[in-house]
Amino acid sequence: MSMRSLRTDRVVVKVGTNTLATEGRGLNYVLIESIAEQISDLKRQGKEFIIVTSGAIGVGCNELSLPERPSEIVLRQVCAAIGQSKVMEVYHRAFEHYGGIVAQILLTYDDFKDELKHGNMRNGIRELLKLNVTPIVNENDVVATDEISDTFGDNDNLSAMVSVDAGAGLLIILTDVDGLYDGNPGDNDVKRLISTVTAITPEITASAGRTGSKLAVGGMKTKIDAARVCMEAGCDLVIANGQEDDVIRRIVGGEEIGTLFRGRREQL
Repeated sequence: MSMRSLRTDRVVVKVGTNTLATEGRGLNYVLIESIAEQISDLKRQGKEFIIVTSGAIGVGCNELSLPERPSEIVLRQVCAAIGQSKVMEVYHRAFEHYGGIVAQILLTYDDFKDELKHGNMRNGIRELLKLNVTPIVNENDVVATDEISDTFGDNDNLSAMVSVDAGAGLLIILTDVDGLYDGNPGDNDVKRLISTVTAITPEITASAGRTGSKLAVGGMKTKIDAARVCMEAGCDLVIANGQEDDVIRRIVGGEEIGTLFRGRREQL
């Protein structure tokens, strides 16, 4: 089995809506428990972790029995407010079971643009890591709306920005597909999983499909945008299926899972 060489002292794990909240069934409690167990185990080995989570609006939709993500801004805000508390409650209980502490961090795009806010955010996250606390980051969807503020548009971009800001060596994006294919994996034609990407070419960009979920935003295109940010900063990014057994532990251990976007390395 071929193994990857990755920088895993500090890792960001992004959990997508389609992974965290299944349509019509609410939160995937088994998955969150598994994430907490894997990260807790790896932290005992000296690794540091930050989680970037999606799902607040999707969970809120399920709590309100809405069939799909609402288009009205105020209803999205309501869903986010309901869903975020539920998401954090489940993360808290899962990590507490393994003796861990989590901290909620809600960000807007303005927090990255404003120098003072940016510095406070960076210092806060790094202090939490020093205290062995796992920061759980989400966009503040209650206030970060398209009409009143710039938004990340999805948490793929947010996870890339957090990874670069925190000096992480690796970003793992957990989603509902096995990685990047050389075509849409939902098509009938046979598609090939791309193992490693060293440059984002027009062909790689063309391989990105569209989101197929009623509760999620983004899709493979936003993940490639996130990869571009990470690669430029020298941070590796792996897109993998969140349903894979022990997926975080195996990726950190170097197993060749999903698609690796190799961060730029300085030439000596």
